[in-house]
Amino acid sequence: MKLSIGIVGLPNVGKSTLFKILTKQEVHIANYPFATIDPNVGVVAVPDERLDKLEEISKSKKKIPAVVEFYDIAGLVKGANKGEGLGNQFLSHIKETQAIVVVLRVFKGEEIIHVENTVDPLRDMETILNELILKDLDTITKRTSKLESEAKSGDKKAAKNLEALKLIEEKLSQGRLVPDFSGEEINKELQLLSSKKQIYLLNGEREDVSGGLTDKIKSLGADYIVADLGSAESLPELTEEAYKILNLISFFTTGEDETRAWTIERGTLLPQASGVIHSDFEKKFIRAEVIGWRELLQAAHSAGSGQAGWTAAKQKGLVRIEGKEYVVQDGDVIVVRHG
Repeated sequence: MKLSIGIVGLPNVGKSTLFKILTKQEVHIANYPFATIDPNVGVVAVPDERLDKLEEISKSKKKIPAVVEFYDIAGLVKGANKGEGLGNQFLSHIKETQAIVVVLRVFKGEEIIHVENTVDPLRDMETILNELILKDLDTITKRTSKLESEAKSGDKKAAKNLEALKLIEEKLSQGRLVPDFSGEEINKELQLLSSKKQIYLLNGEREDVSGGLTDKIKSLGADYIVADLGSAESLPELTEEAYKILNLISFFTTGEDETRAWTIERGTLLPQASGVIHSDFEKKFIRAEVIGWRELLQAAHSAGSGQAGWTAAKQKGLVRIEGKEYVVQDGDVIVVRHG
């Protein structure tokens, strides 16, 4: 499972700087609107000390972390949905991402040009949300006519999707986001931007952030991170926040060949988690040996090595045999047995 996140914001708010911090890549950063013309795409390793420790005890030849794919698109401006600026051209690049990071400028600094000439993060937030909603309404309009035709011909699935789409359209027309429709089949097909989980990155110092702004963010069911991108060297908390809002966890496989982190949704059953490793593992799943990462580390340290630690953990009864009904927990180390 690949976690992907789109980065959106007005021009000159720090999007490209954020992307550079996250990916350690050189991207074009300039003090004028639309410096980013093509979408930047970067793959970032998820920092996880558990992975490092498991690799160390197993003396693995390779360490493979979970990854996040970040998409940085051109800055949005008011009217982007009608073609103003360049951002609208690239909204399609983030339609398949699971979450959106909205970068808002809260720092004052007159030396950095603001596309609206004044710094007002609440206003900028409304601009971004409106553009996402308007883009979705355009997507819905194009899909509705086809569904109406299919529903009239007696297609029950189309009729059900049309009904859901009209409810979504009603909410969007009121200027409201639609995260509660994220599980609807029609939304999964259309990948509506306004149904995606959101994290707000407030670029500046904590004293620059108003209570009105944070209250507005919380009212949307979103969360926020405050960071001065001008001085930040890394932002592991952004990835941590993405895992939290998307209800994701990691489990591990470890051995002499490799130690690897795998990303799944919380609540995933063992066969489906095994299928993330290889599709055949899910189809031919029999059982799995499971141990918590801490228990394995403790056993390995007492035994002197990773492989001896696994044996010691078995002897102590710490390794459990689990079947198809087991719900994988964050930090589980798993050995799958399959046909």
